[in-house]
Amino acid sequence: MTPVEVEVKRLSHAQGLPLPRYLTLGASGADVAAAVTSDVELAASERMAVPTGLVLAVPAGYEVQVRPRSGLALRHGVTVANAPGTVDSDYRGELMVILVNLGRESYVVRRGERIAQLVVAPVVQAAFRERDELGLSDRGAGGFGSTGV
Repeated sequence: MTPVEVEVKRLSHAQGLPLPRYLTLGASGADVAAAVTSDVELAASERMAVPTGLVLAVPAGYEVQVRPRSGLALRHGVTVANAPGTVDSDYRGELMVILVNLGRESYVVRRGERIAQLVVAPVVQAAFRERDELGLSDRGAGGFGSTGV
């Protein structure tokens, strides 16, 4: 499998931190680190945009999804608020990770800590067409919980 090349610009506050990296051969997510300049407290029920100090140039036809790290979520209740976050191919600002603390205690985000994982995925854009009527389906208009438990 040929990797998709994503160009990365490191901002000054990310000096000394690793680029996103896969920690195992089978990993689909590359860990990304917090580029905070000092420890930051994330109180229970609070959310904040945590800087990574990185700007990504995602190739056309792809996106980067920002996903939670399962260990942070399980141990501390800290997750990505808009999971998965999306980095579009035409965005050239700093990658920020919106963390939320769903736990009962404060959590301290430390410089260099792995706070999220990045998954590169292909994008398909749809052509939305308005119609007066739509074809029928087995499910119909059944909403939440309509397919059983």
